[in-house]
Formats: sequence, structure tokens, C-alpha cells
Amino acid sequence: MDPLSEVLSMLKPRSYITAGFDAGGAWALTLDDLAGRIKCYAVMQGACWLSMKDMEAPVLLQAGDCFVLPSGKAVRIGSDLSTEPKRASEVLDPSRSGEIVTYNGGGDVFLVGSRFEVNGRHAEALLQTLPPLMRVETSADRARLRWSIELMMEELQEARPGSSLVAQQLAHMMLVQALRLYLSEQSSNDIGWFAALEDPQLSKALRAMHANPAHSWTVQELATQAGMSRSTFAERFRHKAGETPIAYLTRWRMMLAGEQLTHGRDTLARIALSVGYESEHAFNTAFKRVMGISPGRYIKATW
Repeated sequence: MDPLSEVLSMLKPRSYITAGFDAGGAWALTLDDLAGRIKCYAVMQGACWLSMKDMEAPVLLQAGDCFVLPSGKAVRIGSDLSTEPKRASEVLDPSRSGEIVTYNGGGDVFLVGSRFEVNGRHAEALLQTLPPLMRVETSADRARLRWSIELMMEELQEARPGSSLVAQQLAHMMLVQALRLYLSEQSSNDIGWFAALEDPQLSKALRAMHANPAHSWTVQELATQAGMSRSTFAERFRHKAGETPIAYLTRWRMMLAGEQLTHGRDTLARIALSVGYESEHAFNTAFKRVMGISPGRYIKATW
């Protein structure tokens, strides 16, 4: 499994609200429902502004833009950000999934998309490695993304039998396609796992680590995978990912081990071997150092 698929699998995103939002006039919302969640929406008509803490300037989202909000940071969105905002939790009723919400008369801007609950044990740590705003265009050459968005809009508008379920499945496709396109653009200067995955050379090393986490990787071997010298690779990886290659590998191994411990199907010795540790003692030491808790306590915490 490739790194993006593995991380999404560990996040276990579940489409909680899939809906359309039709707004008119002067309006503004504070998205107060983002903690532990990912929002992925596309602007189908009109335009609106988006701002969040630490953002240099508000971003204008126009028809054809798709945006992903994965960090949980407070976000304000609206036709005019000087308008007093209302809380999204009061406007977007969770019980109205699969419908189109008309706000302030509608007619000026139309968004369609989904809010995903993430249930993975490591969701918070993984989400923090993603840029707070990921924006891509859904122009004509982005056929797969446009197809999923347009078909989802049709399902919501026509409200045929099973539309809600179909829209949720399409929302998952929309999320993956948006993340793929954002990666392909290689335009982010953010620091973290996602930033490293954007780099065409570093991504080769990441794929190698994810493909065989039990291998006793050295920095030199990973540099060879990336087609770089050891020193250049180590420096670029640390700059992009915010940690050394071996620190990243160790943390990913412990997350994988944590998933296996949660399922409770394998012995500690087998789990240790699966992530590259022949000694249970060495594994226990590494797990406690990275996760802040022993494997035994980790298991009890999941019950």
C-alpha cells in the first residue's frame, strides 16, 4: 500500500455529513466543528473568502476550487469576512446530511462536499502533519475529481433513493482525488510528512519505508532509494519532514504496532518482528519512547 493510502487507512475517515450549501447576500460562518475532522468541499458557483489563524491573508475561493481543511484550526468563511459570523454548527444541521442547505436566501454561492469523522487512534498526530489548507482547481483536465464532484451534486439535488449513500461514497473519492492533485502540484512550503511526500525524490524513500517497515533501513540505503547523496538526502528530509528519516521511520513503525496491538490478534513478539525489532525489550523501549506509554498500557487503554 502506498503512503497516502496507508495514512488514510489509519485515519479511518467516515463521511459524517455530505451536503450542499447554497448561500446568498452577505454572510459569514465560523467553522467550529473541525476538531478531529476533515472538511472537503468544492465551490460550484460564485465565490467566497476563507481565513484562519496564522494565515497571512484571506484566500478567495472561486467556482472550480476544491479545498480540504484537515488541521482542526478555527476557520472563517463567507461572502464578506467583515460580516458578523454565525457558528456553522448552528447552520449546518448534522441531521440534514444528503440534503442542500439554503442559507440567507441562497443563489450567490454554492458549495458541495463532506465532513469526515476520523476515528483512528493516531488521528490527531497524523492530521497535524497536513497543511491547514489544501486548495486545488477542478478545471477540465482534472476529469476524475470533476466527475465525483458533479455526480455528488446531482445525487444531492435529485434526492433519488439511495442518494445519501452514493453521495458519501463519492465524497471519499473526492477527498482522495483532491489530496492526489495537491501532492502533484508540489507547491507547498509546509513542514511535515505531507510536505516530504510532495517531493518527488523524498517520496521514493517514503514509499520504500512504508513498503517494508521491518527492514533495518539506514540513511544511506534510503538516500539511494531517493537517488541522492546521503548528506543531501538527510538534510532535505529533515527540512521537509521536520524530523530525521530514522525518527520518521521509528514513529511510523510504532503507529503500525499500535494498530496491531489494538486488534489484539498477534503476540508482542510477532508485532515487534513485523516492525523491525527482534528483541521484545528493544521494541518495548522504542514504543514507550515514541508513544509515551508501554505496549501493555496501550492495549489496556483501548479496552
